[in-house]
Amino acid sequence: MRYLYYPGCSLEGTAVEYNLSTRIVMQHAGAELVEIEDWTCCGASAAGATSHLLSLALPARNLAIAEKMVDVKDLLVPCSACYLNLKKVEEKTRKDAETRNRLNIILADEQLQLHGSIRVRHILDVIANDLGVQRTRSLVQKPLTGLHVAPYYGCQCLRPYAVFDDPEVPHSMEPIIEATGASVQHWNMGTKCCGASHMSTKREVGFELVANILKGARGADAIVTVCPMCQLNLEAHQRKISHRCHQDLNTTVLYLPQLLGLAFGISEKELGLNLNLSSSDRLHEKLQRAA
Repeated sequence: MRYLYYPGCSLEGTAVEYNLSTRIVMQHAGAELVEIEDWTCCGASAAGATSHLLSLALPARNLAIAEKMVDVKDLLVPCSACYLNLKKVEEKTRKDAETRNRLNIILADEQLQLHGSIRVRHILDVIANDLGVQRTRSLVQKPLTGLHVAPYYGCQCLRPYAVFDDPEVPHSMEPIIEATGASVQHWNMGTKCCGASHMSTKREVGFELVANILKGARGADAIVTVCPMCQLNLEAHQRKISHRCHQDLNTTVLYLPQLLGLAFGISEKELGLNLNLSSSDRLHEKLQRAA
């Protein structure tokens, strides 16, 4: 397995542990990640508020660079927001020649041209469908027996592009979790919004949304997600939300590659678990018992 790799800004900032765990888990699985040269921000959510054309041009530049690189057409993207922005340009430029031509006029300043040959893929898609259950199970060195996990998909990896899973009733994460030896908490909050940037702009709204998710996860040893924004919102405000709700809602929140890495026998340090903001004693006790 060989993939072009777009880490994105969050994975070099607030989500360094996602980058670390993604790289080492994919390496452990025998996959090679080729990072896009001189990649730049995909625009996140800010570019669209400034200029629609800019929100397309920023991802287009990264895709055009990717096309010039190695003869690999699958681009692995861990961040759900980055995935959404890059996927939007992939879909739009394949169907809309006029938009592709406008973007290529902009890209020509850097001697770049977008042809539409790159397939943008979310890391969950790659893990679920390329790595798969059998390969995952074969790599497990320390089964996570006794660990109860709540899968959290969030909004952006499945909406609006339902490429690899059902956005209303997703199931791609559950078999992978079970392949590690852990059990799945079946709940109805796995696709509910965490509030995204409302946690900064409308904190009352963000707190309420996150509180509902944390309440739904009670009984789980960890919530597992595949989005840096979801990760940050779910784990960074647990103390304040618990105080507001008069309940202990502290819950460990892991990235999916971190969970896989633990089962593969990769050390917590290599997976960046020391960088997670929430990591309960109960989780570590169960990991020790499983080991």
